[in-house]
Parts: sequence; structure tokens; C-alpha cells
Amino acid sequence: MGNRNNRFDTAFITKAGLIAALYIALTFVAQAVGLASGVIQFRLSEMLTILPMFTSAAIPGLWVGCVLANILTGCAMWDVVFGSLATLLGALGTYLLRKTHNPFLGCLPPIIANMLIVPIVLMKVYGVEDGFLYLMFTVGIGEVVCCGVLGVIIYKPLKKSGKFEDR
Repeated sequence: MGNRNNRFDTAFITKAGLIAALYIALTFVAQAVGLASGVIQFRLSEMLTILPMFTSAAIPGLWVGCVLANILTGCAMWDVVFGSLATLLGALGTYLLRKTHNPFLGCLPPIIANMLIVPIVLMKVYGVEDGFLYLMFTVGIGEVVCCGVLGVIIYKPLKKSGKFEDR
């Protein structure tokens, strides 16, 4: 059993690894129907960005999961870097808002980070010619549904159980 004061104890690493694996699996589900990347994105895995409201292990878990999911689904290297950075920034923002206990506020950082960063990636890396505001809108809708709606839905039972929160 690891030292409870050690942030990288076995429980922390296990939780982060499970979150990363779940992020990858849910991204593959979205990829199977062509919605994991591109102008219209509906990444089910983005619902997990609410998890930093409960545990700091979600920050590396989401980031590593996004990096690996982006690599495994064939994203360009700059997309792997900057798309995953959007997820990392969103996770950090959500973690900073955890004490509000408000899932609606908690889902805003990943929505905003992805709405600002992903359109630039789509334009610069993939040569998408649609305008920035249009891409913000299309990416934003997917983020609002996955983070804002699905994330809030999973927040409630997780909060009620209390088993997922850092101790």
C-alpha cells in the first residue's frame, strides 16, 4: 500500500490509467461512426472531462488518454500535440473549479479550450477552409453535448456514490 501523501501512489496511477483507457475506448466508439475528429466532432470520451471535479488523477488520465486516442485514430502529429493540450488545459480548469461542486461550471473549461484550440488545428494542420467562427460553432456543439450534457449526466451518480473522489 502506498503512502497516502504520495500523489503518485498505486491508487492514483491505477485511477489515471483506467480513465485513460476509458477515454481511448470511448474515442474508438466515436471513431467507428466517423465522429472522433474533423469539422463535426462528437467524442463521447469528452464526457469524462468532468472527472477532475472528483479526482486529480483525471488530469493525467485524460491527457494520456487523449494523446493515445489521437495517435491510435491516425491524427496528424500537431493534432496529437495541440488537441491533447486542449484536453489537458480543460482538465486543469475543471480541477480548479472542483470546489464549486457545480458540474455546469466544471464542464466549461474543456468546452472553451476545445472551441478555441481545435478550430486552429483543423485550419492549420488539416487545411480546413471553413472560417474560425464556423469551426468554433461545430466543435463547440459537440463539446457542449458531450461535456456539458453527458458530463453532467455522469456527474450526478458519481457525486452520489462518493467513491470516485480523492480522499
